Amino acid sequence: MIIETKGLRKSFRTRSRRKTTTVDAVVGIDLEVAEGEIFGFLGPNGAGKTTTLRMLATLLPPDDGVATVAGANLLTEPAVVRRTIGYVAQGGGTWDDVTAREELVLQAQMYGIDRAEALTRAQAALAAFDLTEYGDRRCKTYSGGQRRRLDVALGVIHRPKVLFLDEPTSGLDPQSRAHMWEEVRRLRAEGMTVFLTTHYLDEADALCDRIAIIDAGEIVAEGTPAELKREISGDVVTVGLKEPADKAVAALTGQPYARSVEARGDDEVRLTVDDGETAIPEIMRTLDGAGIGLSRIELHRPTLDDVFLTKTGRSLRES
Repeated sequence: MIIETKGLRKSFRTRSRRKTTTVDAVVGIDLEVAEGEIFGFLGPNGAGKTTTLRMLATLLPPDDGVATVAGANLLTEPAVVRRTIGYVAQGGGTWDDVTAREELVLQAQMYGIDRAEALTRAQAALAAFDLTEYGDRRCKTYSGGQRRRLDVALGVIHRPKVLFLDEPTSGLDPQSRAHMWEEVRRLRAEGMTVFLTTHYLDEADALCDRIAIIDAGEIVAEGTPAELKREISGDVVTVGLKEPADKAVAALTGQPYARSVEARGDDEVRLTVDDGETAIPEIMRTLDGAGIGLSRIELHRPTLDDVFLTKTGRSLRES
């Protein structure tokens, strides 16, 4: 494994006028990331994703636990770790008044690469990230997508073994997001391990080979997207109601076709069933028999949001 952690923890103290409070940001995280895979850290804002990433990138010291990155010990060999990784923060790191080429050359030289090689690598990076025609323009003239591609190019100019990406597509338009996905896949195809954080369900599902779902500083599920969805076996039926939801919950609870029944707001019920196509007629009969009118009924297969809902009791979209 190229990344391994055991019991990684981090807390922060917050002070008010009356007291000091300790907030557990990351609580005993165990992770294994294989070389050459795209590994996703999926969770809501504030779940501990960025804190974990910053610890693995040696930007925050863990309070407890052990970790290795590309064979180097995070605590005792931080300088070795830094030489083998690239890190792209959520807010980026480009300067308004310099060009992409200047940024790339400087970044390469900071890793001890001589100027001639740095210029060669900068030109190659501009081409690889579709920035050649903008390479000698100041960064303040770039679109959000162009600037984000430059952020990633800066993160890989020294050819790291592992690339850490913190919310790489946050704030981008759909076309720029799709372009970024292509770049991440290309880096993986070239042999790089990519560890990214995201709160986008579609991004984790489409892009990542494996994911860990984190909530309140703890990992609640881990595996491939397909494996995690298979854990939540069965279909989900959502029923919109003309009556209060609690009345429908009472009528549907205990029915042989329903694994679980829960109210979603005042006028919606969500059921987990073995087979949605056969359950829907039964649901309609049960509600009709109870004198409960429905406005709509929908069937969908399990998603990563269903996994999150099952593990945490709430929707990631709501979080």
